[in-house]
Amino acid sequence: MEFFKIRRVIPFMRHALVFNIISLLTFVAAVFFLAYKGLHFSVEFTGGTLVEVNYKDAANVESIRETLDKAGLKGEVQNFGSSRDVLIRLPVEKGQSTSDLSQKVTGLLKVQDATAEVRRVEFVGPQVGEELAEYGALALLVTAIGIVFYLWIRFEWRFGLAAIIANLHDVVIILGFFALFQWEFSLPVLAAVLAVLGYSVNESVVVFDRVRENFRKMRKASVPEVIDSAITGVISRTIITHGCTQAMVTTMLVFGGPALHYFALALTIGICFGIYSSVLVASPLVMWLGVDRTQFIHAPKKNPADDKNEGAVV
Repeated sequence: MEFFKIRRVIPFMRHALVFNIISLLTFVAAVFFLAYKGLHFSVEFTGGTLVEVNYKDAANVESIRETLDKAGLKGEVQNFGSSRDVLIRLPVEKGQSTSDLSQKVTGLLKVQDATAEVRRVEFVGPQVGEELAEYGALALLVTAIGIVFYLWIRFEWRFGLAAIIANLHDVVIILGFFALFQWEFSLPVLAAVLAVLGYSVNESVVVFDRVRENFRKMRKASVPEVIDSAITGVISRTIITHGCTQAMVTTMLVFGGPALHYFALALTIGICFGIYSSVLVASPLVMWLGVDRTQFIHAPKKNPADDKNEGAVV
């Protein structure tokens, strides 16, 4: 399916060096902010208090959040299980015990709605947060290794290496944005980062598949011409795919509320940079790593019978 077809091949590889310099500068800036400012981890990673509250009727999450904010309790508020159940995550505060905090929250919510009933109060220690951070980093590592292995088998090691460099470039830039603006990094954001990693590799696979196909069709074309033709040929598909995905993500960003805000924001950054990296980072890297037509087109095997016939005396 195509909205339009570009008749003239766009010379992307002519500007490959410029694109990669921009990517390198962006990557270095992201690493700097990660090292200098660090991520602003949520309660799941740093530890805190979980309070589960039940209401007789559907709870007004926005009203609850405003009430806690006015009292100086900055935390996460979201529905839990049903519209009548609310889960509140509050960070650890010095000099305040879990019981005192739960009593304070209960008092505030009772004033707002007399039917509010605290069902559960739990303390999540920093040790749990450290384990979540370790498992999250392990998930990223395993995903990256899996992507390289898959592309290595399907295409060739140069494609796998280029794809993982480009996709990890997206992940680091997302984290760089969260470090620069000190947006809250939570488990949903980690899920979004993993989703972006898989989503970006899908675009890389589409471009690489067209490159391999063009190597077999365009026998006299140079490597940059083959890659330019491949990228130009999938532009319409890229616009349709990413446009539809971004429409859904934008809906979550605008109407999803605070619970989905940073999740959708991470996806938005990842989708935008995913298009850029798959087309203008991974493809030049493949070219510079020395991809060649001979890696996809093998010479026909000689028949031993032909050699015997050649050596026979007539």
